[in-house]
Amino acid sequence: MPVTDIRQHTAVLFIAVILGHILLISAQVNSQSGVPVLESVTFGAFSELQRGAASLTGGLRGGWSGYVGLRGVHEENERLKRELGELQIAFQQERARAQRARQLEQLLNFKNDVKLDTIAANVIGAGASPDFRTLTIDRGSGSGVATNMAVLAPTGVVGRVVTPTSQAAKVQMLIDRNAAAGALVERSRAQGVVIGSGVDVLRMDYVAATADVKVGDAIVTSGIDGIYPQGFVIGKVESVEPGNGIYKAIRVRPAADFNRLEEVLVVKSPARATGGGDPQ
Repeated sequence: MPVTDIRQHTAVLFIAVILGHILLISAQVNSQSGVPVLESVTFGAFSELQRGAASLTGGLRGGWSGYVGLRGVHEENERLKRELGELQIAFQQERARAQRARQLEQLLNFKNDVKLDTIAANVIGAGASPDFRTLTIDRGSGSGVATNMAVLAPTGVVGRVVTPTSQAAKVQMLIDRNAAAGALVERSRAQGVVIGSGVDVLRMDYVAATADVKVGDAIVTSGIDGIYPQGFVIGKVESVEPGNGIYKAIRVRPAADFNRLEEVLVVKSPARATGGGDPQ
Protein backbone atom coordinates (compact mmCIF):
# COMPACT_ATOMS: atom_id res chain seq x y z
CA MET A 1 0.00 0.00 0.00
CA PRO A 2 1.41 3.39 -0.85
CA VAL A 3 2.62 5.62 1.93
CA THR A 4 0.04 8.35 1.10
CA ASP A 5 -2.90 5.95 1.49
CA ILE A 6 -1.47 4.69 4.82
CA ARG A 7 -1.26 8.24 6.08
CA GLN A 8 -4.87 9.03 4.98
CA HIS A 9 -6.25 5.92 6.66
CA THR A 10 -4.26 6.72 9.79
CA ALA A 11 -5.64 10.28 9.86
CA VAL A 12 -9.22 9.08 9.42
CA LEU A 13 -8.78 6.48 12.15
CA PHE A 14 -7.29 9.10 14.45
CA ILE A 15 -10.18 11.50 13.87
CA ALA A 16 -12.71 8.71 14.44
CA VAL A 17 -11.02 7.78 17.73
CA ILE A 18 -11.06 11.41 18.88
CA LEU A 19 -14.77 11.81 17.97
CA GLY A 20 -15.53 8.59 19.80
CA HIS A 21 -13.80 9.88 22.92
CA ILE A 22 -15.66 13.17 22.64
CA LEU A 23 -19.01 11.36 22.34
CA LEU A 24 -18.19 9.13 25.31
CA ILE A 25 -17.15 12.10 27.38
CA SER A 26 -20.28 14.08 26.30
CA ALA A 27 -22.50 11.18 27.23
CA GLN A 28 -20.94 11.04 30.70
CA VAL A 29 -20.56 14.78 31.34
CA ASN A 30 -23.74 16.64 32.40
CA SER A 31 -24.60 20.23 31.60
CA GLN A 32 -25.54 22.76 34.30
CA SER A 33 -29.16 21.63 34.01
CA GLY A 34 -28.20 18.03 34.69
CA VAL A 35 -28.81 16.83 31.16
CA PRO A 36 -25.92 15.02 29.43
CA VAL A 37 -24.11 17.30 26.99
CA LEU A 38 -24.52 14.82 24.13
CA GLU A 39 -28.25 14.60 24.68
CA SER A 40 -28.53 18.40 24.90
CA VAL A 41 -26.62 18.93 21.67
CA THR A 42 -28.55 16.19 19.87
CA PHE A 43 -31.90 17.56 21.07
CA GLY A 44 -30.96 21.11 20.05
CA ALA A 45 -30.02 20.05 16.57
CA PHE A 46 -33.14 17.91 16.18
CA SER A 47 -35.40 20.66 17.54
CA GLU A 48 -34.01 23.08 14.97
CA LEU A 49 -34.82 20.58 12.24
CA GLN A 50 -38.35 20.25 13.66
CA ARG A 51 -38.71 24.04 13.78
CA GLY A 52 -37.66 24.36 10.13
CA ALA A 53 -40.01 21.56 9.07
CA ALA A 54 -42.91 23.10 11.01
CA SER A 55 -42.22 26.52 9.50
CA LEU A 56 -42.11 25.06 6.00
CA THR A 57 -45.33 23.10 6.58
CA GLY A 58 -47.05 26.17 8.03
CA GLY A 59 -45.97 28.26 5.09
CA LEU A 60 -47.26 25.70 2.61
CA ARG A 61 -50.54 25.38 4.53
CA GLY A 62 -50.94 29.16 4.66
CA GLY A 63 -50.13 29.51 0.99
CA TRP A 64 -52.66 26.82 0.05
CA SER A 65 -55.32 28.40 2.26
CA GLY A 66 -54.61 31.77 0.67
CA TYR A 67 -54.84 30.27 -2.81
CA VAL A 68 -58.13 28.56 -1.99
CA GLY A 69 -59.44 31.77 -0.44
CA LEU A 70 -58.43 33.89 -3.42
CA ARG A 71 -59.98 31.41 -5.79
CA GLY A 72 -63.21 31.53 -3.78
CA VAL A 73 -63.20 35.34 -3.90
CA HIS A 74 -62.57 35.25 -7.67
CA GLU A 75 -65.47 32.84 -8.21
CA GLU A 76 -67.71 34.99 -6.00
CA ASN A 77 -66.76 38.10 -8.01
CA GLU A 78 -67.55 36.30 -11.26
CA ARG A 79 -70.93 35.22 -9.91
CA LEU A 80 -71.73 38.76 -8.79
CA LYS A 81 -70.70 40.11 -12.20
CA ARG A 82 -73.03 37.67 -13.94
CA GLU A 83 -75.91 38.57 -11.64
CA LEU A 84 -75.25 42.30 -12.16
CA GLY A 85 -75.22 41.81 -15.94
CA GLU A 86 -78.49 39.88 -15.80
CA LEU A 87 -80.08 42.61 -13.68
CA GLN A 88 -78.89 45.31 -16.08
CA ILE A 89 -80.36 43.44 -19.05
CA ALA A 90 -83.64 42.91 -17.21
CA PHE A 91 -83.73 46.62 -16.33
CA GLN A 92 -83.15 47.60 -19.96
CA GLN A 93 -85.92 45.24 -21.08
CA GLU A 94 -88.36 46.71 -18.56
CA ARG A 95 -87.40 50.24 -19.57
CA ALA A 96 -87.91 49.35 -23.25
CA ARG A 97 -91.35 47.90 -22.44
CA ALA A 98 -92.29 51.02 -20.51
CA GLN A 99 -91.11 53.25 -23.35
CA ARG A 100 -93.05 51.14 -25.85
CA ALA A 101 -96.19 51.41 -23.69
CA ARG A 102 -95.82 55.21 -23.53
CA GLN A 103 -95.40 55.42 -27.30
CA LEU A 104 -98.47 53.27 -27.93
CA GLU A 105 -100.48 55.34 -25.47
CA GLN A 106 -99.38 58.52 -27.23
CA LEU A 107 -100.33 57.07 -30.61
CA LEU A 108 -103.73 55.95 -29.29
CA ASN A 109 -104.43 59.37 -27.83
CA PHE A 110 -103.39 60.97 -31.12
CA LYS A 111 -105.65 58.60 -33.07
CA ASN A 112 -108.59 59.55 -30.86
CA ASP A 113 -107.82 63.26 -31.21
CA VAL A 114 -107.60 63.45 -35.00
CA LYS A 115 -111.10 62.03 -35.51
CA LEU A 116 -110.18 60.59 -38.90
CA ASP A 117 -110.38 57.11 -40.35
CA THR A 118 -106.79 55.94 -39.81
CA ILE A 119 -104.70 52.78 -39.83
CA ALA A 120 -102.00 52.29 -37.18
CA ALA A 121 -98.70 50.97 -38.54
CA ASN A 122 -95.18 50.19 -37.34
CA VAL A 123 -92.08 51.48 -39.12
CA ILE A 124 -90.05 48.44 -40.18
CA GLY A 125 -87.39 50.00 -42.42
CA ALA A 126 -85.93 53.12 -43.97
CA GLY A 127 -84.46 53.99 -47.35
CA ALA A 128 -80.68 53.64 -47.56
CA SER A 129 -80.21 56.43 -50.12
CA PRO A 130 -80.00 60.05 -48.88
CA ASP A 131 -81.45 61.16 -52.22
CA PHE A 132 -84.73 59.35 -51.58
CA ARG A 133 -85.94 59.77 -48.01
CA THR A 134 -88.42 56.93 -47.54
CA LEU A 135 -89.51 54.50 -44.88
CA THR A 136 -91.40 51.21 -44.90
CA ILE A 137 -94.44 50.41 -42.75
CA ASP A 138 -95.97 47.03 -41.94
CA ARG A 139 -99.42 47.79 -43.37
CA GLY A 140 -100.32 47.52 -47.04
CA SER A 141 -103.25 47.21 -49.42
CA GLY A 142 -104.46 44.19 -47.44
CA SER A 143 -105.15 46.59 -44.56
CA GLY A 144 -106.69 49.29 -46.77
CA VAL A 145 -103.54 51.34 -47.42
CA ALA A 146 -103.46 53.03 -50.83
CA THR A 147 -101.26 55.43 -52.80
CA ASN A 148 -101.22 59.11 -51.72
CA MET A 149 -102.64 58.46 -48.28
CA ALA A 150 -101.14 60.85 -45.73
CA VAL A 151 -98.93 59.44 -42.97
CA LEU A 152 -98.87 61.20 -39.61
CA ALA A 153 -97.08 60.84 -36.29
CA PRO A 154 -98.14 62.26 -32.91
CA THR A 155 -95.47 64.95 -33.29
CA GLY A 156 -96.26 66.00 -36.85
CA VAL A 157 -96.67 65.20 -40.54
CA VAL A 158 -94.48 62.35 -41.83
CA GLY A 159 -95.27 62.02 -45.56
CA ARG A 160 -97.43 60.08 -48.00
CA VAL A 161 -97.77 56.50 -49.24
CA VAL A 162 -96.15 56.01 -52.65
CA THR A 163 -95.91 52.22 -53.12
CA PRO A 164 -98.28 49.89 -51.27
CA THR A 165 -98.01 46.09 -51.44
CA SER A 166 -100.33 43.58 -49.85
CA GLN A 167 -98.50 43.49 -46.51
CA ALA A 168 -96.36 46.66 -46.48
CA ALA A 169 -96.01 50.10 -48.01
CA LYS A 170 -93.29 52.59 -48.90
CA VAL A 171 -93.75 56.11 -47.55
CA GLN A 172 -92.14 59.19 -49.06
CA MET A 173 -91.14 61.37 -46.15
CA LEU A 174 -91.85 65.09 -46.34
CA ILE A 175 -88.12 65.85 -46.15
CA ASP A 176 -87.51 64.01 -49.45
CA ARG A 177 -86.35 66.52 -52.07
CA ASN A 178 -89.24 65.50 -54.35
CA ALA A 179 -91.89 65.87 -51.63
CA ALA A 180 -94.17 68.88 -51.08
CA ALA A 181 -97.28 69.84 -49.13
CA GLY A 182 -99.63 72.80 -49.06
CA ALA A 183 -98.92 74.79 -45.89
CA LEU A 184 -99.75 77.97 -44.05
CA VAL A 185 -98.48 79.98 -41.11
CA GLU A 186 -100.84 79.11 -38.28
CA ARG A 187 -100.67 82.57 -36.66
CA SER A 188 -101.03 84.84 -39.69
CA ARG A 189 -102.60 82.31 -42.14
CA ALA A 190 -99.99 83.21 -44.80
CA GLN A 191 -99.96 80.40 -47.35
CA GLY A 192 -97.18 78.69 -49.25
CA VAL A 193 -95.77 75.28 -50.15
CA VAL A 194 -93.44 73.26 -47.94
CA ILE A 195 -90.77 71.42 -49.96
CA GLY A 196 -88.26 68.80 -48.84
CA SER A 197 -84.53 69.38 -49.17
CA GLY A 198 -83.18 65.85 -48.74
CA VAL A 199 -81.95 66.65 -45.23
CA ASP A 200 -83.78 67.18 -41.95
CA VAL A 201 -84.98 70.66 -42.84
CA LEU A 202 -87.77 72.02 -45.06
CA ARG A 203 -88.23 75.08 -47.28
CA MET A 204 -91.42 77.06 -47.41
CA ASP A 205 -91.71 78.61 -50.85
CA TYR A 206 -94.15 81.00 -52.52
CA VAL A 207 -94.82 83.03 -49.39
CA ALA A 208 -95.30 86.68 -50.36
CA ALA A 209 -92.56 89.10 -49.35
CA THR A 210 -95.19 91.17 -47.53
CA ALA A 211 -96.56 88.20 -45.53
CA ASP A 212 -96.36 88.22 -41.75
CA VAL A 213 -93.94 85.42 -40.85
CA LYS A 214 -91.69 85.25 -37.78
CA VAL A 215 -89.12 82.83 -36.43
CA GLY A 216 -90.89 80.33 -34.18
CA ASP A 217 -94.22 80.48 -36.05
CA ALA A 218 -95.95 77.11 -36.38
CA ILE A 219 -96.41 75.82 -39.93
CA VAL A 220 -99.42 73.54 -40.51
CA THR A 221 -100.99 71.77 -43.47
CA SER A 222 -103.44 73.83 -45.51
CA GLY A 223 -105.27 70.87 -47.10
CA ILE A 224 -105.20 72.39 -50.63
CA ASP A 225 -103.13 69.50 -52.02
CA GLY A 226 -105.89 66.97 -51.38
CA ILE A 227 -103.49 64.61 -49.59
CA TYR A 228 -102.80 66.05 -46.15
CA PRO A 229 -105.75 66.95 -43.89
CA GLN A 230 -105.85 70.59 -42.88
CA GLY A 231 -104.41 71.80 -39.62
CA PHE A 232 -101.73 69.22 -38.88
CA VAL A 233 -98.35 70.41 -37.63
CA ILE A 234 -95.45 70.39 -40.10
CA GLY A 235 -92.89 72.28 -38.06
CA LYS A 236 -91.67 75.68 -36.88
CA VAL A 237 -90.08 78.55 -38.76
CA GLU A 238 -86.33 78.41 -38.18
CA SER A 239 -85.29 81.42 -40.27
CA VAL A 240 -86.89 84.09 -42.48
CA GLU A 241 -84.95 85.97 -45.17
CA PRO A 242 -86.10 88.60 -47.73
CA GLY A 243 -85.53 86.17 -50.59
CA ASN A 244 -85.78 87.48 -54.14
CA GLY A 245 -88.01 90.42 -53.24
CA ILE A 246 -91.19 88.66 -54.41
CA TYR A 247 -91.20 85.70 -52.05
CA LYS A 248 -89.60 85.22 -48.66
CA ALA A 249 -86.92 82.54 -48.13
CA ILE A 250 -88.15 80.50 -45.17
CA ARG A 251 -86.58 77.49 -43.49
CA VAL A 252 -88.78 75.20 -41.43
CA ARG A 253 -87.60 72.73 -38.79
CA PRO A 254 -89.86 69.62 -38.99
CA ALA A 255 -91.86 68.71 -35.92
CA ALA A 256 -91.46 64.97 -36.57
CA ASP A 257 -88.11 63.34 -35.84
CA PHE A 258 -87.71 61.33 -39.04
CA ASN A 259 -84.76 59.39 -37.65
CA ARG A 260 -86.68 58.03 -34.67
CA LEU A 261 -90.10 57.12 -36.03
CA GLU A 262 -91.50 53.82 -34.76
CA GLU A 263 -95.30 54.10 -35.04
CA VAL A 264 -97.42 56.15 -37.47
CA LEU A 265 -101.02 56.60 -38.60
CA VAL A 266 -102.10 56.29 -42.22
CA VAL A 267 -105.07 58.57 -42.99
CA LYS A 268 -107.63 56.73 -45.12
CA SER A 269 -109.78 59.80 -45.82
CA PRO A 270 -108.19 63.26 -46.17
CA ALA A 271 -111.07 65.02 -44.45
CA ARG A 272 -110.79 68.35 -42.70
CA ALA A 273 -109.20 67.93 -39.29
CA THR A 274 -109.71 69.83 -36.11
CA GLY A 275 -106.06 69.79 -35.18
CA GLY A 276 -102.96 67.67 -35.11
CA GLY A 277 -101.21 68.17 -31.80
CA ASP A 278 -98.91 70.81 -30.44
CA PRO A 279 -95.82 71.88 -32.35
CA GLN A 280 -92.64 70.47 -30.94
